[in-house]
Amino acid sequence: MSAIQKIRKYSMFKQIGQRIDLDEVKAHSRLKGDVLKNKLARDEELRNIITGKDDRLLLVIGPCSSDNEKAALEYAKRLAALQEKVSDKIFMVMRVYTAKPRTNGDGYKGLIHSPDPMESQDLLNGIRAVRDLHYKVITETGLTTADEMLYAENYKLVDDLVSYHAIGARSVEDQEHRFVASGIDAPVGMKNPTSGNLNVMFNAIHAAQASQTFLYNYAEVETEGNPLAHAILRGAMNEYGHHVPNYYTDNVLDAIAAYEKLGLQNPFILIDTNHDNSGKKFMEQIRIIRQTLINRAWDEKIRKYVRGFMVESYLEDGRQDKPDVFGKSITDPCLGWDKTEQLVLEMHETL
Repeated sequence: MSAIQKIRKYSMFKQIGQRIDLDEVKAHSRLKGDVLKNKLARDEELRNIITGKDDRLLLVIGPCSSDNEKAALEYAKRLAALQEKVSDKIFMVMRVYTAKPRTNGDGYKGLIHSPDPMESQDLLNGIRAVRDLHYKVITETGLTTADEMLYAENYKLVDDLVSYHAIGARSVEDQEHRFVASGIDAPVGMKNPTSGNLNVMFNAIHAAQASQTFLYNYAEVETEGNPLAHAILRGAMNEYGHHVPNYYTDNVLDAIAAYEKLGLQNPFILIDTNHDNSGKKFMEQIRIIRQTLINRAWDEKIRKYVRGFMVESYLEDGRQDKPDVFGKSITDPCLGWDKTEQLVLEMHETL
């Protein structure tokens, strides 16, 4: 057998499920009437916050992973009630994260892979579960949702539902993610990579804000560029495996200087309060927000650029390996509801 034959043999994909009819799946979870009007109105508010027309603070908040529909909806209903209390100063978009990056490929990969985390993977039903959850959060609570664009080719699965897209630390250097982001008509937050290299993140923002021509889903496409692409500082991990936060004053001023040097549109910085900024110590999220709000109060430039936070929060504190406790994360540890509510009300009073 020749080398070419070997490559052909071992590079084949085995189809293990039926092809999905996307139009059929979308037909069961399309927004209509007053619900659609409300979403479009909130999307306009979100755009105005990113562009600086609205000076409210953006809070992208919710579970690390939405592994359980009932728990996520219970959280969403509580969050919607809290949003009403703080709406004059804080605008909240709920994290409904349904695809999780796995550093070594092992572990729970999100709702899109496993509608039931205790069962085997079922991606076709996972797609339906993802749309159903976003749809129910929007229609039952009036909130709008955020998700991570882990698989760039899957954007069209949720393009009519998701209002805020995040590109994670492991995807931000990928050209397809950058180019797809340039064609999205919604805010896209681009995280710094795990190395902490801000040049990578700013190159990604530049690419996303520019017009691009590329192949996407087997078609030649051209984008107009996305002026709502912006930075998320999420900390880094060095070669020794130590967490290196980048929400401190000097880190933020360095990011602002890069924004000003590059002349990017709508400069906007979101601080991710978990991950390498907190060392995945969920209680640290409270201190990080408090410290950043102090920095904003003391430095007008920081106040101008740092206008949002990403918070991992669920019904119960911490994490668990199996979904034994209702509303407790099975991925990264999260801030429980009581502490979340107290924190948001404290933020509202401080602003």
